[in-house]
Amino acid sequence: MEGASDRILEAANAETPAAERPPAGAGEAGEARNAEPQGEPLLSRGAGTAQTDEPPGEGLGHHEAMENGEQGVCEPHGPFSASPENASPVTVTSYSTLLELRNSEREKETSQNAVLSENVTSSTVTGSIIEDNKTLMWSMATFHETIQSEKLHLDLGHFPRKAVQQDYCMPDVIPVRVQTDFDTFQDVAVKIERPTFRKPFLGGFKNRITGVEFHNAGSQTIPKKRPEKGTTLFCRETQTVFQKNKRQQTANPTSTQMTKVGLYVSNVTDKLITPGRYLTAEEYHKRRLEAVIVLQKYFRRWHARNLVHKLKEEKRLRLAWEAQEELRKKKEKEDKVRREHERRLNPKTKEDFELLYHALESWRQEEIERINGTLTGAERKAALCGLLEQEAQLIASIGRHKLSADEENQQKAVLHFLSKCAQPKRWKAYDGKTTEMDTPYTLRARELLEIYRSVTMNDIPQDERIDVLLTLRCTVKVPPDPLKLYKNVNFCRSCENYLPSTEFPVPANSRTIGRCHLCCKLDNEARRRGSFLKYRLTLENLRKSEAGYQDDTKIVFLVQLQDLQYMIENIWGCQSALSACSDLCDLVMVRWDKQQEWSPWNTILLTKDEADAHLKLCNLQEAYEAAFIHRIKQKHIRAKKYFAQIPAMTSFLPRSDKQANAS
Repeated sequence: MEGASDRILEAANAETPAAERPPAGAGEAGEARNAEPQGEPLLSRGAGTAQTDEPPGEGLGHHEAMENGEQGVCEPHGPFSASPENASPVTVTSYSTLLELRNSEREKETSQNAVLSENVTSSTVTGSIIEDNKTLMWSMATFHETIQSEKLHLDLGHFPRKAVQQDYCMPDVIPVRVQTDFDTFQDVAVKIERPTFRKPFLGGFKNRITGVEFHNAGSQTIPKKRPEKGTTLFCRETQTVFQKNKRQQTANPTSTQMTKVGLYVSNVTDKLITPGRYLTAEEYHKRRLEAVIVLQKYFRRWHARNLVHKLKEEKRLRLAWEAQEELRKKKEKEDKVRREHERRLNPKTKEDFELLYHALESWRQEEIERINGTLTGAERKAALCGLLEQEAQLIASIGRHKLSADEENQQKAVLHFLSKCAQPKRWKAYDGKTTEMDTPYTLRARELLEIYRSVTMNDIPQDERIDVLLTLRCTVKVPPDPLKLYKNVNFCRSCENYLPSTEFPVPANSRTIGRCHLCCKLDNEARRRGSFLKYRLTLENLRKSEAGYQDDTKIVFLVQLQDLQYMIENIWGCQSALSACSDLCDLVMVRWDKQQEWSPWNTILLTKDEADAHLKLCNLQEAYEAAFIHRIKQKHIRAKKYFAQIPAMTSFLPRSDKQANAS
């Protein structure tokens, strides 16, 4: 094949004079001079492949090559080499397209007829010559074959050399060497996936100097199909408007004919219309304003009537609530008086006897004042002696009630204590069920409870009672070490008895242990005869309200009954700080600042209604006057001085007060 091409080149050189031959590279220079400016854009041309300006019918091979999935490679910049070793592996499509582009440009520079007569291009494939009007697809090469072609041109002035092309078709599977370690390589077989569809042509650019075309990138994946919705979106019914013609007839026949000579038209149904008075814009807006005023009047009347009805309903509800509260308070007072009367008639508890002795002392004081105010001399002395005898009789009567009540209360207390000790241990599980368990101590307490019930029975035979007493004798034993009973035992200087420490009251201002509870009780019954029931109820209500805050308050549980009594009587004067109400049954102690823990220096004595209103306040400085706040602060300072004597209370005092006490 090389010999044939050499002979053709020699014949072409012989026919062309040497003077007319261009120097080496002249074709390239001329090509560069005649080339168009760079960056000429390529537009979309039909079937989606890049085409050059070629005559009809010459780009067939290009389209066929693109359809078979072959891709173009840019043309080399240097002249075509005749040796197949230096030939670049280019595809059939790009190579044939490039040659056709150059042929078209040469045809523009010279005469079309002369060039067409002289240009003879031939290609040889495996020893065969392909005609000018056929492409390389005519060779029927497969994907695994390599095509080597040579193209010769007789116009050696423009194409002095021959072009050798070697086309490479990628196989279906290619080996790829992958580096798996620093010095380890592995061959991996990669399967080539052939495109199953034609990529769309999205435009591109052409280099006007070299003539190389650059196509824009296209999608390399198959576009996803839209899911079927089950309905036809584009159809004739949705894009076509159906029209329908329908004739209509007026209800009454109309006519514009007028009466004239020879024609009569009835005017029975005619109406005479006369123009009215012309309405100006000012009159129109004035009438609109008057109508708006009328509407506003009626609306305001309706709104005011609704407001009055609402206020009346609120007033009715308020009066009904106040009447109900009055009835409730009156009923509470009546119940309180009835309970006190019942307690005085049938006293059973320690508080009941305190009330009874307090009432006795009040009656005695009233009688003494009456006698001193009305009588003198011997009559006064006789009246006082009679009063003393009446007081002694009343005290004896109260003592008899007290003995019977103590006996009954003692039995109830023992039964309650033994019953409580005999109950099994109970706790709730995670599922909410209650579990009970008997311990050796509960079993022992249950046995003692049965023995106590048997001993306290009076209507049992003598032999059974002897058995019960023998069982009691075997059950109760003296402790082996009697000295264990003397732990935490103190001496009472009044009754001269050794009693446990729990039998002694310890007020806040006390530094030593004084009289026991029994001696204090006897002294109160004999001299003062005061009632502590109201203070005890106040302390219980205070502890209950503080427990509801759930802020781990501690001070309220350290305050004793005597301490609270001292605060109410000496600091607050047994009256409300706002209304000066002196009914202790209606007074309660609450926090002064509800954000802080209750303490004797953060409290105020108010009635129940005043306490509810006080706890709803957010800013005390805005709610109360400065003089009232100053008076409350002074009471707090007095409470701090009193409770600073208790060591347990000292740790709760503010730091400034601690330093003042230390100094």
